[in-house]
Amino acid sequence: MTAWTPEDQTLLSEAYALVLTAGNGDDGHKGVEIGMVVVDGELYVRAYRGVRSLWYRAAQDHGCGRILVAGVTRDVLLETRGLALSPAIDAAFSAKYGQLADALVTTSEAQAATIRIDPAPMPGPGHAPPR
Repeated sequence: MTAWTPEDQTLLSEAYALVLTAGNGDDGHKGVEIGMVVVDGELYVRAYRGVRSLWYRAAQDHGCGRILVAGVTRDVLLETRGLALSPAIDAAFSAKYGQLADALVTTSEAQAATIRIDPAPMPGPGHAPPR
């Protein structure tokens, strides 16, 4: 797993939401705007409709995508399996979004649809950089 840079962590922590696109973005979908939190240097989002949410299933199927935050685009890996769900994630959502979080993303359905978003590794020598 590649870690977010301190600059990216600051950008992510200060932004209200991000736009997430699962896959390579060539399927015509513009992505979904979603709230996010950074906990212990890791970025998390949740599908308030749970694991049946279309964008959660797309994230699960593709395992990669792109995020757009404050005009900055990053290629990312989308991890949906085997996450250790700390109570700190619920607390971070509640602190950032207040009663909205309490109603939407701290429910058991939303907790089950947690995604950790990691930066995609930079390509090695001889590989094309991400678009």
